[in-house]
Amino acid sequence: MTDLCELVPGHIRGIAPYQPGKPISELQRELGLSRIIKLASNENPLGPSPRALQAIREALPDLALYPDGNGFELKSALAERFALTREHVVLGNGSNDVLELAARTFLGPGTSAVFSEHAFAVYPLVTQAVGAAGIEVPARAFAHDLDALTGAIRPDTRILFVANPNNPTGTLIHGPELLAALRRVPPHVLIVLDEAYTEYLGPGQRYDAVAWLSLLPNLLISRTFSKAYGLAGLRVGFGLARPAVTDLMNRVRQPFNVSSLALAAARAALEDEPFLERTRQLNAAGLEQLAQGFRRLGLPFIPSYGNFLSVEVGEAARIYQSLLRQGLIVRPVAGYRMPRHLRVTVGLPEENAACLAALERALAEAA
Repeated sequence: MTDLCELVPGHIRGIAPYQPGKPISELQRELGLSRIIKLASNENPLGPSPRALQAIREALPDLALYPDGNGFELKSALAERFALTREHVVLGNGSNDVLELAARTFLGPGTSAVFSEHAFAVYPLVTQAVGAAGIEVPARAFAHDLDALTGAIRPDTRILFVANPNNPTGTLIHGPELLAALRRVPPHVLIVLDEAYTEYLGPGQRYDAVAWLSLLPNLLISRTFSKAYGLAGLRVGFGLARPAVTDLMNRVRQPFNVSSLALAAARAALEDEPFLERTRQLNAAGLEQLAQGFRRLGLPFIPSYGNFLSVEVGEAARIYQSLLRQGLIVRPVAGYRMPRHLRVTVGLPEENAACLAALERALAEAA
């Protein structure tokens, strides 16, 4: 008798599942540690916006009701923020959901997607999950090679994934260079510009991708409330694109894919600019604190424009285990073909200091 699982399409059976960062509770159970510092998942060490927390409290009495399946209020706030219409916005259960919606809408068997080496692992995952072919383009010094990416586009290509800043390397393509490359992308290819970390960019690094929607009808901008806004546990992201694109994506979107608490919290967080600025300042100081510590330890690292640094530590798997035993969780990135690196999220100043001290001990043990 044929096994049911053997009948599943080969492109599904061949998927290597996404490996999330180790949670605090798991490490506590494994090692019996009471104090854990997690710098593994690029979360905001300040927690959520206070305005978001208040909005959650106010929304609690309505938990017996389904959320607004159209996300009217959050879409309206986003449309006002970016001078667009609600029809330009698609909401997701985190930006990961937006990426998957794009893949389910525009990819399928007989099509392909292009993405860079050392880019977010979800790009090849969602591509393979819908039976499309993934075209991975070699990176250049851990960064996107724009000429190679656009040159890899084939007649059957339907999506080009570009992360800016990129995760897990933290590299940035500056606005004018990026726009020049995207204008070379043929109109039959959807450009998915993943800007999950754009809120961390400083004044001299920012560019206005939203303005490019008037120039590029095939552009989808993906953003999230999980990082700088501190709402990773609620899972809410959004995409901005021409209404023709969002209309198609909404046809495959689950009707209640964003919870009522997430909708309320995200709308409130969007208006909390003081919290966002405090987050930026803390992150900039933390990046410099970690960079100075890595230099002191003689460790090469990739300059980052996100809220993390990828540092080369040699025997990364061994160092990672040593850090775990000390109650510190960082992110191994061997799955990104970076077997000598660990990715360290920026934490509070005392957490960054504890990370550097633990890393120094781990390196001494490995010597």
